[in-house]
This record gives sequence, structure tokens and C-alpha cells, in this order.
Amino acid sequence: MVLKIGPLEVDPPVVLAPMAGVTNAAFRRVCREYGASLNVSEMIMARALVEGNGRTARMLSFGVDEPQRSVQLYGVDPGVVGRAVEILATTHGVDHVDLNFGCPAGKVTRKGGGAALPLHPRLFRAVLRAAIVAAGAIPVTVKLRIGTDDNHATFLDSGRIAEDEGAAAVALHARTAEQLYSGTADWAKIAELKACVTTIPVLGNGDIWEADDALRMMAATGCDGVVIGRGCLGRPWLFRDLADAFAGRAPAPPPDLGGVIDAMRRHASLLCDAFGQDAGCRDFRKHVGWYLTGFAVGGERRRLLGQISSLAELDAGLAPLDRAAPFPPEAIRMVRGHSQGPRRVTLPAGWLDDLDDARPPLGADLLVSGG
Repeated sequence: MVLKIGPLEVDPPVVLAPMAGVTNAAFRRVCREYGASLNVSEMIMARALVEGNGRTARMLSFGVDEPQRSVQLYGVDPGVVGRAVEILATTHGVDHVDLNFGCPAGKVTRKGGGAALPLHPRLFRAVLRAAIVAAGAIPVTVKLRIGTDDNHATFLDSGRIAEDEGAAAVALHARTAEQLYSGTADWAKIAELKACVTTIPVLGNGDIWEADDALRMMAATGCDGVVIGRGCLGRPWLFRDLADAFAGRAPAPPPDLGGVIDAMRRHASLLCDAFGQDAGCRDFRKHVGWYLTGFAVGGERRRLLGQISSLAELDAGLAPLDRAAPFPPEAIRMVRGHSQGPRRVTLPAGWLDDLDDARPPLGADLLVSGG
């Protein structure tokens, strides 16, 4: 089953979701080695890119073997977003741009960005149009949430606008911004979006922990592909399982602890190659708990592994573990990564007073620097 996103062919129809602090080039390579198809970078700030921020430039590093250069972009000002897409196209040679209109983080929504921006459909349309015009032949996709909360659902109107403006696909994380990552994803909303948006692919996101979840989501909603986020944290072999499932094969059993350790060592090594040993190991620390979720390795062992500064320390910390220990079945569906929520969505002052206002909030793109 092949997913078409503009000129890109994604087979199997699976996209690695952009995750801040996670989907750098090293993690994307790990996932790709397990069969991930389209792998999106961490979210970058349009303003930071336009201003030549060094940290943002470093976030735009790609492996020489990456088949597609895919970037998620955040911005609120149409002019800034358009210029940022031009830079991505001409300077960085990207093959795909994903626009973030679904981020629920308070530091984003309080400036009118992320999941707050679709509340202003004229501004939403202007940002999207600027990006698509600047991108030319490069496909631009849109990431949405259901809305800010149950009383302000925006996903259907936003989906229609995305389709009208020439977006190549639209993806829906089937939660509201208020939910954050709590509760259960409402797959019925993905089906509603698919019924509303009929000429471009609709992708579903939310609560895909096993390969069968993706098949069930597609069968239940009619969506054209899936977006994988937290389900692959500490479990990059989920992409192998997804490839098997979409090909009609039974997924392989999960790895034993030895297989997990091998994946950890590979991931950490790639991070060290990319960032140097100290920075790479510090980056890897957050992954340790995700990889070892469910395994009885002991609190002190976890603490030591969460403080590593070198590959030698990682190896020493992993050496005493029983490589033959089976993968705990209950750990497959254990939540890794974000789990907070619900939480009231913070919006700019007066943001709900005039939804036809197409002006970006003052200083919205100065949210943070460097991505």
C-alpha cells in the first residue's frame, strides 16, 4: 500500500511524527533502519530560520542516505513562513514541509500558534498559502488537532482550507489541545475529516502502540496512512512491525533484552557520531527509560544509565543485564514520552473575540530562538 504525498511515494503508508528533542538525524536513521518510510524532523521556528539562528541550522542536518528531507515548520506570520519555506527549498534542498497547526504547548498557543492558530481561519489560510506558494513543487502538509477544546473544534474547517489551498495531505492527532496527551484519541474524528476532505490524503495520529492499531485505525476511519509518535519511543522496531502488517505478514515477536540493548547501543552511537560523545550521550539519557520500560533492571541501574557521559559508561551499565530476558508483554502498550493533561489552553488576550482577524499577534514569531 503506497501513500502519495505530492510526488513522494511513502510505502508503507507510515510517517514518523516530528517530536521535539527526539526526531533528530540519529533517531530518524534508527527508525529508517527498521523500515520507517517518511521521517519528519523536529519542529523548527520560521523566524529563527529566517534570522539565521545557529541552533536552528544545526537542527536542519540530514544524513547523506536520507531518501527524503522532511521538515516541520512552525510560524504565525505569513510573510515569515513564506520566506522560511523559500530558504528550506533553496538552501537546504528539502523534499517535504509539514506545517505545525497542532502543537498544544502553552508557550506556543499563548502566542496564537500551533493548535490556537486554526481558530482564526483567515490567518490560517494566509500562512498556509504563503508556504505553498513559496514551496513550488515541494509538497506542503498540515498537522492538526481536533481543536483547542471540546467547545472549539476547528479540524473540519481547517481541513477544507488545506484542501482548497493545495496542501498535499492533512494529518489529525485525534485529541484536543486541552487534552494534551491524556485520555483516548477519538478516531471517529479522523473518519469525519476523511469524509470531509476527499481529494488529498488524510493521515491519522493517536494511540498507535502496535502494528494492529494502525490497521484498525485505517479500517475504522478510512484514512490513507498513519503518523507514529510516542509509540516508537524506545521501540523503533514498531516500524518493522508496521511494514510486516501492511505487507500482510505476521509481525515478528518483540526483541529480548539483548535486542533492546543492541538497539540502544546503535542509537547512542549515532548520536555520538552526530553531536560528539558528551552531547550525544546526554541526549541519549532520556531514551534509556523508554527503551527499558517494563524490564526489571532495578532503580539504581536506571539511575546510573540515566547519567552516562560516554559510550564506555553506557556499555558498562548495560553489561550486567540479562540479555535473554524476554520483552515484557505489558510493556508494549505502556505510554512513553508525554502523558500530561488535561490542561486549559492558554490563548492570546482577546483571541476569541474576533475570529476573522487575520493579523498575527504582536511578537508571535519571537516565541523562542533556535527552533
